[in-house]
Amino acid sequence: MRPSVRRTAVLRREAVIVTVPVALAALLAAAGPASAGPIGSAGVGDPYFPLAGNGGYHVGHYDLTLGYDPGSRHLTGKAVITARATQRLSRFDLDLEGLKVTGLTVDHAKAEYRRDGQELVVTPRHTLRKGERFKVTVTYAGKPAPVTDPDGSLDGWIPTDDGAFVVGEPQGAMTWFPANNHPLDKSSYDFTITVPKGRTAVANGVLLGQRTKNGTTTFRWRQKEPMAAYLATATVGTFQVEQYTTRDGIKVYDAVDPREAAAAKPVLKKLPSVLEWESKLFGPYPYRAAGSIVDHAPNVGYALETQTRPAYDRAPDLSTLVHESAHQWFGDSVSLTSWKEIWLNEGFATYAEWLYSEQHGGPSAQTAFDELYQRPASDDLWAFPPGDPGSGANIFGTPVYARGAMTLQVLRTAVGDRTFFRILRAWAAEHRYGHGTTPQFVRLAERLSGKDLDALFHTWLYTAGKPNTP
Repeated sequence: MRPSVRRTAVLRREAVIVTVPVALAALLAAAGPASAGPIGSAGVGDPYFPLAGNGGYHVGHYDLTLGYDPGSRHLTGKAVITARATQRLSRFDLDLEGLKVTGLTVDHAKAEYRRDGQELVVTPRHTLRKGERFKVTVTYAGKPAPVTDPDGSLDGWIPTDDGAFVVGEPQGAMTWFPANNHPLDKSSYDFTITVPKGRTAVANGVLLGQRTKNGTTTFRWRQKEPMAAYLATATVGTFQVEQYTTRDGIKVYDAVDPREAAAAKPVLKKLPSVLEWESKLFGPYPYRAAGSIVDHAPNVGYALETQTRPAYDRAPDLSTLVHESAHQWFGDSVSLTSWKEIWLNEGFATYAEWLYSEQHGGPSAQTAFDELYQRPASDDLWAFPPGDPGSGANIFGTPVYARGAMTLQVLRTAVGDRTFFRILRAWAAEHRYGHGTTPQFVRLAERLSGKDLDALFHTWLYTAGKPNTP
């Protein structure tokens, strides 16, 4: 995510898989508070969003069929969720906020269900065995509305004057489809989205086709590589569309609101070169598809790294494009296990901005670091440690982005350029399509550098206030 000036001003300058790996299965099975009997927990126990996600199963694939009318703001949906139980399950939850469920089956048999806040509590006809694959089909409808995050920003299905800007970090996926809504659970996706003729529906991955009939157009998208639910999108609007394939074989799909087209065009032209540059630094681009969604959504105030196709609330500048593109490696391909470690996403993407400046004729990363370090101890930059921001209200705060990036610059100085860039590439490669934690990153840095780095990371990630020495 890259906040805009309307959300926070400080960063404008500083700039189909059904199986689950054993390690992830263990995490999901152990996640969340203990419950009596074979009941999946209502959340995975995230310290900042305790009801996010669900225990007891892993979703391998979502098949989402949606219809949206921008005039009435009415959404109809059918979600076919293919999952595997990671424990015995007589009951399990899905995350779904606001929309009315009109039908639910488990393996084609009607199942009991009830609503409990954001939880859709499902009781299948028969207890599911540990390791058993099962299919949940949910039909639902209503007027989706965004949630308000702890920092006051909107998140989820956000209506616009010509459609909807759909961005899900950290909670919003549940506003438009039933989900196991935590980064711990990553899945493949198919989207079939029908909108009025003249509107475009943009989702993740590769466009499989579109068809106009009887005054509506249906778009089919496929995101094959695993994706956390918060990175899914189904943005709808009046867009100018450009499609092409890069010389590396990446299928690019850009959808731009006409009101933003003039400002967006020169920046979006640089996307292939930005991806090529980042691939040289971080390793091969993780996906078959790329692109941009540039909407006109003045009430949003941020851009988001929706997988393969970042969503921008307005025409982005080049630094923002670099930032959201870097997230395709750091945050999307390599995902969090806890929202408290979001510096692994935002610190890395912010540092990519610094590197781009350094290698394209602008100020160096060290210059960016030095300018920040000059800020007084009372500055918001030092308000909380980036490795554990303290609450969900702080996860998009200045320390996570800027001090997170400063941590990487301190590491680079300590281990030297050659080792530092080996660390970045190894991190992206060793955790590709999976998850990573801060302790794992520290161990990797120590292994490749041969240095004891505990004090460095403790000071810059976990110590309150301004560090005494840069």
